[in-house]
Amino acid sequence: MTAELVRGQNHPLSQARLEIRVSAATPIVAAATLGDENGKVHGAEGVVHPGAPTLPGLEVSRQAAAAHRLAVDLDAMPDAVHRITVLLALPAGTPGGPGRFGAVAAPFVAVTGLDGTEIATFTLTGLEAETAVVALELYRRQGAWKVRAVGQGYAGGLAALFADQSLPEAHRLAAAIDEAVAQGAARSIAAPPPRTADSARTRQTPAPALGPDPSGSPYGTQSPQDTTGPTPGPAADPAPSDPSGLTRQTAPTTGSTAGPTGPTAGSTAGSTGTTTGGPIDYHHPRRRNTTPPPPPPAAPPAAPGQPARPVAGDATGWTMDERLYNQVWGMFEDLARTTAAYRSAVDFADSRMEKELEQVLSDPRSRIGGQADAAREAARAKHAQLVDQARQALDRDVAQLTAEAAVVEPALPPAYARWDNPVWHGYRVPMELPMALRLGDLHLSECAQLRVPMLVRLPLERGLWIDSGRTGSLDGSFADSHETRRLAMESAVAHVARLLAVHPAGEFTVYVIDPAGTGAQALAPLVQTGVLAAPPALGAAGVAEVLAKLTQRVDLVQMAVRGGAADALPPGLDTAQHLLVVNDFPHGFDDRAVTQLRYLADEGPAVGVHLMMVADREDAAGYGPLLDPLWRSLLRLTPVPDDHLADPWVGHAWTYEPSLVPPGSQVLQQVLTQVAAARRAWRR
Repeated sequence: MTAELVRGQNHPLSQARLEIRVSAATPIVAAATLGDENGKVHGAEGVVHPGAPTLPGLEVSRQAAAAHRLAVDLDAMPDAVHRITVLLALPAGTPGGPGRFGAVAAPFVAVTGLDGTEIATFTLTGLEAETAVVALELYRRQGAWKVRAVGQGYAGGLAALFADQSLPEAHRLAAAIDEAVAQGAARSIAAPPPRTADSARTRQTPAPALGPDPSGSPYGTQSPQDTTGPTPGPAADPAPSDPSGLTRQTAPTTGSTAGPTGPTAGSTAGSTGTTTGGPIDYHHPRRRNTTPPPPPPAAPPAAPGQPARPVAGDATGWTMDERLYNQVWGMFEDLARTTAAYRSAVDFADSRMEKELEQVLSDPRSRIGGQADAAREAARAKHAQLVDQARQALDRDVAQLTAEAAVVEPALPPAYARWDNPVWHGYRVPMELPMALRLGDLHLSECAQLRVPMLVRLPLERGLWIDSGRTGSLDGSFADSHETRRLAMESAVAHVARLLAVHPAGEFTVYVIDPAGTGAQALAPLVQTGVLAAPPALGAAGVAEVLAKLTQRVDLVQMAVRGGAADALPPGLDTAQHLLVVNDFPHGFDDRAVTQLRYLADEGPAVGVHLMMVADREDAAGYGPLLDPLWRSLLRLTPVPDDHLADPWVGHAWTYEPSLVPPGSQVLQQVLTQVAAARRAWRR
């Protein structure tokens, strides 16, 4: 039976391997401190946080998220550790984020077993101005472990919390955690909007690699701001009708669905009140129609004892594009979680073998001789068995996802498809904007053969940075700087062409800054087809002219929006989405131009002006930390495969491969020619 704790109440813990699950209404940071029998934390090495996420027996998430799972192994705790304090904090300096816990719903913390069974829960109510809080304490008393609900908040954030725990250099440690969280956010792929309870769907999904030992806890696993439904992984109960025991939750994106009778916001005075000015309109303002969406395609019946055969578009959504988008994100999440379970099981097998070998070596009587050899052999055999069981589970799940990818990939629309997909041969300029755009493929080292499309929502929420610096390829080789810059520019042109291709005619405008003209060869397809708003800007004068024009556009649109006078914009102002491609930054940029570029990066996306930087960060090292916010605001992509991106659930390092046009293919020229023709027809 679950113990629902209140502040100061404790509860015994009967299990050694636990998960501490945290859910909140906004992304938060999870950390923990390890203290001695008096509760004293002996320096920063006793703090587990996103910048140092692992200590013996404890692992936390590597980034801020609305849901966390902290993995705890009490048996692996050093003898000197008698208290584990779980800390929660709001990320510092998050634009648009809440400034205090009192502005959001109370966080919820649960101590569970590896099977998801709740042992004790605690809701942190009563928080107001606090930005950091001590949630729970796990403490050892007379050889037994207990959990205590604390709920002590600090308005001064982590720095004040650490200072209260007498940690030296508390402010420096808090700043290091903020820096780690910011870096994690910069490399993390944005999760899709939160799911809603009424749009959940049950289907197959990879299961954790569980063996005879309950060792399938995905250390550091987290889900994207969703705590309403069952969580894939060890906490989910397998569906009886599914032979693989797997469930996946997928749902349409926020704003595309709602309850069938939800009243329009502001249309009623209350559930029983009256309105003025006419009858109540019960139509949802964002509902495309008043009937439920058509059901997803039905899967062919599966053979007895076999998982259902995959079908393209079997996720929930109002359109096929939305279903495919949700299905791809479901595959992405499934692969992240099943790999986390596999890695967790391998880590457990490693730690178990090390512990057993340590016990053998610690006893002088069994250190040598046949008894020691037998014990070592037994430990290694058990390790091999656990790893093999975990690998079998991973291989089963990967095979299922591979089969799903094989039917999904050919069904993708142009916005989601690779350049070698035959769908591009039938390309026509769209009449409306798609939900998302493919920027490349992602895969993990355990299953390199399975590629998951990397889809980002449109309009772009972050600018893009094509890193032209020295980057190592998968085979360990390094391209010279000229080759890397050429590849980076070709990658940028492919991304620009895709962005132009998926927008309706007249709704996407591209400017290019190429101060030294080094990108002329790569830019040739864009220039020759006439899809750019103007020829690439050259020299310092060209840089200043383009930046002044776009800065003025951002200012005008901001003033119009804030003043509620969108119809007062100057006639002739291009209201389309804008993209500024900057090559060879900071060449040709003076201090004023750098300030304008930062302004566009900060303020532009909200009013439809986006950046694509093709640059080597080392070239701008002379500006020092001044440009750090600029680089963090952009999604870093590489022209060659590189494992620098993280998923929003577990934080795996995913290998990114850019979406490039096949050598010798004319598909890019054909698509841009159609885009240019549609733009000319639209202007007439």
